[in-house]
Amino acid sequence: MANVESMIVEEKTQVKQIDREKTCPLLLRVFCSTGRHHSVSEYMYGNVPTNELQIYTWQDATLHELTSLVRDVNPDTRKKGTYFDFAIVFPNYRNNHFQMREIGVTCTGQKGIDDNKTLAQAKFNIGDFLDISITPPNRMPPTRRQRPY
Repeated sequence: MANVESMIVEEKTQVKQIDREKTCPLLLRVFCSTGRHHSVSEYMYGNVPTNELQIYTWQDATLHELTSLVRDVNPDTRKKGTYFDFAIVFPNYRNNHFQMREIGVTCTGQKGIDDNKTLAQAKFNIGDFLDISITPPNRMPPTRRQRPY
């Protein structure tokens, strides 16, 4: 009988370091809502949700850094235990619709596995939107949706 071996390969993408003094920042259009993500239909036909936050940043910005920027603007999110569930909203050119892909969760006052994930690692493209579901500490934290495959 032949021995069967399996190997687990962890894929780590190297983040290209950006010189923020010499590189022009990109405009990140962020849409926050409490307790849920915005519906993808709110991004259709050139429309966007009304509560837009514009952030100038770079592709090497981490989710923790973006959490801090949102907390600076929105005092209600500064409470310890507030969850930030990040998703990228991007156009699907095959069927002329937008799609949403969750990229990570951070929590105020706690270190998490997604804190150091960058926009580049999340495959963010310039022109995409960032949708953030903010869950206050007195509610249940966001649960990850099961993948369809």
